[in-house]
Amino acid sequence: MSALLTKMHYTVEDYLKQERSASYKSEYRDGQIYAMTGASRKHNLVSGNIYRELSLQLKKRPCEAYINDMRVKAVEASSYHYPDVAVVCGTPQFEDTQVDTLLNPTLLIEVLSPSTEAYDRGSKFAHYRKINSLQEYLLVSQEQPSIERYMRRGDVWILSESTGIEASMTLESIDCIVSLREIYDKVMDDIDDN
Repeated sequence: MSALLTKMHYTVEDYLKQERSASYKSEYRDGQIYAMTGASRKHNLVSGNIYRELSLQLKKRPCEAYINDMRVKAVEASSYHYPDVAVVCGTPQFEDTQVDTLLNPTLLIEVLSPSTEAYDRGSKFAHYRKINSLQEYLLVSQEQPSIERYMRRGDVWILSESTGIEASMTLESIDCIVSLREIYDKVMDDIDDN
């Protein structure tokens, strides 16, 4: 979840200067800065499990996976975001010498929270779609074993879904397969109890 800090209009330079010295994370959209709030235990477990699974599969390959703190810039959308997991294959490109803002992600993943689900599906995905390098976007539920995958095919994004603990999802853009059983490791007990 994020909250608008003030109604003031900020330049990108203002945002980056403030963000790089802040003790909290915030996103930037159309001249506005939005403070981000913390994530739940389930959200953190799911994000961490995804990162672990992808990192292991990408070992010794020309791809890098980042979790939570790698800022991504959607240049054409004039926005900066912190996806839950980002993967870049090939040479990573960064905005400047700070090497903290990725410009060319291949895959972005958001773990859905009740407070951010509409934004992750709507405006944020609209911003992400403007990133030319982006090939896949995943929305992962923290409430049930379910992944929605959007795959770029030219100018069209094709949706596919995997549901159920025995399912898996092939990530074509990075040549990986993720098992929902692994993604929901230590989370299923909480889900089953609800």
